[in-house]
Amino acid sequence: MLRKELQVHTFGELLSYFPFRYVDRSRFYKITEIREEMTFIQVKAVIRSVQTIGPPRSRRLVATVADPTGTLDLVWFKGHKWVADKLIPGKEFVIFGRPNRFSGRWNIAHPELEVPSDQPPPLSEVLRPLYNSSEKLKAKGLDSRGISKVMKTLLLLEKFHVPETIPVEILQSLRLIPRQEAFVNIHFPESPDHLKRAQARLKFEELFFIQLRLLQQKFLRLHKQQGHPFAHVGEFVNRFYRNHLTFELTGAQKRVIKEIRADLGSGKQMNRLLQGDVGSGKTLVALMTMLIALDNGYQACIMAPTEILANQHFQTISRMLDGMSVEVRLLTGSTRTADRKEMQQGLVNGDIHIVIGTHALLEEYVQFKDLGLVVIDEQHRFGVAQRAKLWEKNRITPHVLVMTATPIPRTLAMTLYGDLDASVIDEMPPGRKPVVTRHAYESRRLELFGFLKKKIKERRQVYIVYPLIKESETMDLKNLMDGYDAVVREFPLPEYAISIVHGQMKSADKEFEMQRFVIGQTQIMVATTVIEVGVDIPNASVMVIENAERFGLSQLHQLRGRVGRGADQSFCILMTSDTLTNDARKRVQTIVHVTDGFRIAETDLQLRGPGDLEGTQQSGILDLKIADIVKDENVLKYSRNLATRIIEEDPGLERPENQRLNRHLRMIHKYEHNWGLIS
Repeated sequence: MLRKELQVHTFGELLSYFPFRYVDRSRFYKITEIREEMTFIQVKAVIRSVQTIGPPRSRRLVATVADPTGTLDLVWFKGHKWVADKLIPGKEFVIFGRPNRFSGRWNIAHPELEVPSDQPPPLSEVLRPLYNSSEKLKAKGLDSRGISKVMKTLLLLEKFHVPETIPVEILQSLRLIPRQEAFVNIHFPESPDHLKRAQARLKFEELFFIQLRLLQQKFLRLHKQQGHPFAHVGEFVNRFYRNHLTFELTGAQKRVIKEIRADLGSGKQMNRLLQGDVGSGKTLVALMTMLIALDNGYQACIMAPTEILANQHFQTISRMLDGMSVEVRLLTGSTRTADRKEMQQGLVNGDIHIVIGTHALLEEYVQFKDLGLVVIDEQHRFGVAQRAKLWEKNRITPHVLVMTATPIPRTLAMTLYGDLDASVIDEMPPGRKPVVTRHAYESRRLELFGFLKKKIKERRQVYIVYPLIKESETMDLKNLMDGYDAVVREFPLPEYAISIVHGQMKSADKEFEMQRFVIGQTQIMVATTVIEVGVDIPNASVMVIENAERFGLSQLHQLRGRVGRGADQSFCILMTSDTLTNDARKRVQTIVHVTDGFRIAETDLQLRGPGDLEGTQQSGILDLKIADIVKDENVLKYSRNLATRIIEEDPGLERPENQRLNRHLRMIHKYEHNWGLIS
């Protein structure tokens, strides 16, 4: 049951299933002090009355208790016979549980009851641990209290022993407690100070070993992983730069290309992360990097997460290379069988220089003559094992350039991409006007429609995006279709033409609707977040985001980046309900007032945490048990500095003083592939 519900398979994993909160059992509340925001309370009260209420099938036991300030109901829906005999009117109990308000009265369902004692509780019970559980576990008696009992049984075993993982010298220098003492006090702290010291020890350990692993992999890649030597820049790059580049590169683009050229010429495999805000010119940098590969006799490919983005890259790159002798092809799930066979032959004999595609590139039949460079766009949307299939298509691992338009906060990048070299395009092309962002409530929708009609009369185009969080949710799809119907009623044919795009459409239908919008046959596109990345239409100057309160900050910023790509002033309208939570209001106001993607990403990380940010869950790195990369930023920085010093001095962790580190690192990763060498 624990295996299935909590993914706990060993005693060690059980010990690492930490409490999510602690309740101070030394504190007693008066009934009149109970408030909505209190998660758990503890009161001393006397039983006033006991009664059984309701028909046999839904019968419940209700005991009314009182203290000098007021009354409270205790409710049992199950297990009546085990409780009823204890509930003697006039008897005092210590009552502990979660307060709820129903029909104007406070109640606690299935509370814990104890007879008051003159003796203070044992130190290990002053701070009671609370554990996350599930309905299936609760049905088996493994609610928070049940898990706590299992933990206590394990910790009291005579054979209980937790092996130390950190050298004594480090423990002493950082004043960290031993690992076994930390595990005991994280589950059953003797005092708040003991809990604080246990948390400090375990947080450091968790972040330290992540950094140790990432930096060791980076060292091995830089010093032992052979890479294609791209020794020179030749005709492809020079001709493109002289004859096809119609504008000056920004200083940031020049700096990043210089960093990439140094990697490619080093003889070592490049593994570089390229960050840049929406519209900063990452695709151009990727194209020039691919041309360097071509100049050195190698092929290149771009893998994108959606057909829309792959198509956009194909059209953009084909247009930029028009007139050059570079064969560029597109491979997606929609590519016809005959075209696939022809493409397969062209890749194997080297006639095709650059291939742009989706997951279809990972298919076994896709082979290359000599693949030298892989560009991955929006890497977080691909699983690690998926990406690795590309590296197997060549004898020598190709150079890797990972691009993302989702700015990554510094702490997250240090943890998630700590084994990659990082480049940032932090400068926008000249002449771009900032997008004007406005917040509009539902009650002002008629004003919005008037604004859209005005812009369409000015021959501008409009996106209206609905929040399909999961494409399979029929409720959200209905939300989109209802919105589409409302737009059709307000913008009727033949004066207005409307496209619709969502994830449940066939690829061919989606592409047809996209193309109608691209060439200006339709003025309005009603869509879901499938257009979040990869859509580049300069004439589209208005983005309306419906139910904006349902989006995260980074996603709102990405959607806003779909406009502002032409010379005209662009607008992003955030439509929300008239009532918002504090968090939702803060997100909306942040987007309205902040345009810097990195500042937005930092705020998003603080508001939502790393586990909720798109893509971080599948990384396999951020499955943090106790550390928090926002709150524990200083611990993260120190652990990385220490790990850097150790790996620089002893990359193989072979010295006697590092044997504990080596042993633990091997143990926690013995079932993992060393993907860090390649991505």
